[in-house]
Amino acid sequence: MAGETASDTRGIPTAPFVHDVAEFVGGADKDVGPTLQQFQEALSKYKFMELSTAQRRKVLEQKIPDITKTLQMVEFLKTRKGCPEPTETTCELNDTLLCRATLDPIDKVHLWLGANVMLSYDIDEAIDMLRDKLETAKRSMDIANDDLGFLRDQITTMEVNTARVHNWDVKRRREQRQT
Repeated sequence: MAGETASDTRGIPTAPFVHDVAEFVGGADKDVGPTLQQFQEALSKYKFMELSTAQRRKVLEQKIPDITKTLQMVEFLKTRKGCPEPTETTCELNDTLLCRATLDPIDKVHLWLGANVMLSYDIDEAIDMLRDKLETAKRSMDIANDDLGFLRDQITTMEVNTARVHNWDVKRRREQRQT
C-alpha cells in the first residue's frame, strides 16, 4: 500500500491516514476500487494479526497462574527442606479433584516442561527456572497487550480510511451527475 512504510518495534506495519483522498487515489478521475480493495486486504491482515495476538494472550493468561502456583509450591518445599518430619498436604489432581499426601523432606522436584516431558531439578534450580519462566510470560503478556492496542488503532485507521474514500467517491459521483 502506498505510504505504508513505518512499523512498530515488532514489525507490524502502521496504517497510513488518508488526509487528501483525491491525492491518495491518484486524481479526481481515478477509480477508487483498487484503493478500497487494498484497504480491505490490509484490514483483513490486521484482523488476522489481532486474532493471533489475542489467542497468544489467552494462552499466557492461563499459563501465568499455573507457573505462579508451581513456584509457590516449590518455595514452600524449600522452607520444609531442613525439617525432619513429613509434611501433610492436599494436592490438586484436577480442578475438582483433590487428594491428601504426605511429603518427606526432599532435595529435588520434578517439573512438567510440556510435550510429555518431566525433568528433575534441585529445588534452588527449579525456583530460578520458574522465576525466569514467570518473568518471561509476564513480559510476553505485556507485549501482547501492547500489540493488541496498536492493532486496534490500525484497524480503526483503516476503517476510517475506507469510509473516507467511499464517502469521497459518493460525493464525487453525485457532483458528476449534477453537472
